[in-house]
Amino acid sequence: MQQGKVLIRNKEKLRMKVLIIQNKRIGDVLIASVIANNFKAQYPESEIHFMAYDFTHGVLMNNPNIDKIISINDKELKKLPVLLKIIRQVRNEKYDIIFDPYSKTQSKLICKFSGAKQTIGHKSRKKLGNWGYYTHPTIPLQSSNKPCGKAIDDRVHLLEYAGKFENIDYVPKLFLTDAEKNEDWLGKYKNKKVIVLGVLGSTPQKSMPYEYVAEIIDFITNNYDVNILFNYAPHQKEEAHKIYEMCKNKSNIILDIYAKNIRDFVKLMNQCDVLVANEGGSVHIAKALNKPTFTIFSPYVNKEHWASFEDGKRHDSIHLLEIKPDLYNNFNSKERKKIEKNPQELYLQLTPEIILPRLNIFLKNNI
Repeated sequence: MQQGKVLIRNKEKLRMKVLIIQNKRIGDVLIASVIANNFKAQYPESEIHFMAYDFTHGVLMNNPNIDKIISINDKELKKLPVLLKIIRQVRNEKYDIIFDPYSKTQSKLICKFSGAKQTIGHKSRKKLGNWGYYTHPTIPLQSSNKPCGKAIDDRVHLLEYAGKFENIDYVPKLFLTDAEKNEDWLGKYKNKKVIVLGVLGSTPQKSMPYEYVAEIIDFITNNYDVNILFNYAPHQKEEAHKIYEMCKNKSNIILDIYAKNIRDFVKLMNQCDVLVANEGGSVHIAKALNKPTFTIFSPYVNKEHWASFEDGKRHDSIHLLEIKPDLYNNFNSKERKKIEKNPQELYLQLTPEIILPRLNIFLKNNI
């Protein structure tokens, strides 16, 4: 047993009260739910709470392994009075274990003053020390050779500090009710297979040049008898229409169906056939629904961390680093931050001519 780990053996500890804090975005919340799934599988009598931003709850709803979702607001949590109120609420819950997969400043402070018997989160990368945020500070994995990828493996790794877990299930899950499965989202478009296409990334840094996206759409509609459904955030509607206007074959593009929130997107994606998108929450949702995915990675995102369950057939992806490694002197964290400030310079290098051959093979396997 590694130093600092406490294994749960006593029968009286089976009825544990557990909190998972994941104050990050949709994909992060979904993959962090594997902690709840595996903990509940081993300790079915445990009570598991999950603290997450309000806009991410759609990927946690109806999960039988989560007994309570605690809602927090991104901007509000940064206000000291709000943070202190949440700390008091957490202390009143008297948790046995708190998992903090992302280790942000606010979640560290919640852990430090929670009064929980065990608080588990990653050590600070800074030399100043960890200031006693966690009773069990963990060391992030240097790398992962598991099919799930490093991001999921990092979350599961936290479980090792709370007990001996066997038969780990690394695959994130989404749980739809029968009523949700039976909702008719596609209507008249059910006559063809539907490809959900993420026309814009979650941030400008994750978004391809518009003319490239339009060229990819034209390639798909010219070579496959499918409908293409645009996926984008509500505030991106105007930009998505700019891409639509660039497309030559508009008749196969669906614009009159739109999921207004994450839960609606989960239900919509469940009725579609394939996802093609930039790396982000939609990719993790599609994989959790067992839908084929083709991911186009932003030049600054580390593919080794976020590429999960890829087999080159049902799940495939492309990253500029694989095609033109000479453009990257050293793909470390410092280099990624530099690229993140000006990703478009490298995005221009990831042309449709590079993407389309790989995408074509993927579509032949899955359409």
